[in-house]
Amino acid sequence: MKALSRMFGRSRKFLNFGVTFVSVLLCLLILPARMPGMELLGISPNWLLIWLVAWSIKRKRTVWGAASMGVVLGFLQDAMTAPHPSHAVSLVIVGVLTVVLLKTWSIPADIVERDPIPIALIVFAMAVVAETVMGLQFLAMGDRGLVEIWSDHQRVALCSAILSSLWAPVIYFPLNHLWEMTRSLEKS
Repeated sequence: MKALSRMFGRSRKFLNFGVTFVSVLLCLLILPARMPGMELLGISPNWLLIWLVAWSIKRKRTVWGAASMGVVLGFLQDAMTAPHPSHAVSLVIVGVLTVVLLKTWSIPADIVERDPIPIALIVFAMAVVAETVMGLQFLAMGDRGLVEIWSDHQRVALCSAILSSLWAPVIYFPLNHLWEMTRSLEKS
């Protein structure tokens, strides 16, 4: 009986890992896609940022877990785009900030998990943070001036934040449902 219980426990953990892996893979695949309704002034939603915020919102996520997931997602995004500046820095900051803000503000998880407005607002704020970090990295590289970076930053940050926040519920709610299903399987 214990062996059977362990086997089901392993398969449930594999299912949880599979849901996470496949959802990241899908976000990576749609990252370069430019479909109608998914682009504003040449900028598309930051799908990995949306995924990271959705993952970080879940209960019992640690700061270290969010930071390590940000590094992994950032390096995956760097592998698909130019690595200078690195997306890992901005995604680490986004993951850590999401976990820290949710824990320090003591926002009830039920409110965040059922309502699309908090998800959209968190993703909006984190997209602005991520684009600001990228702008600071461009400034540190020194190949562009502050005025050029600032004018691009306003357009990029606002477009990315608007699109990412609008598409956040589309990513968050199915993922949340799948994660809850795998969690309920683990408890049974």
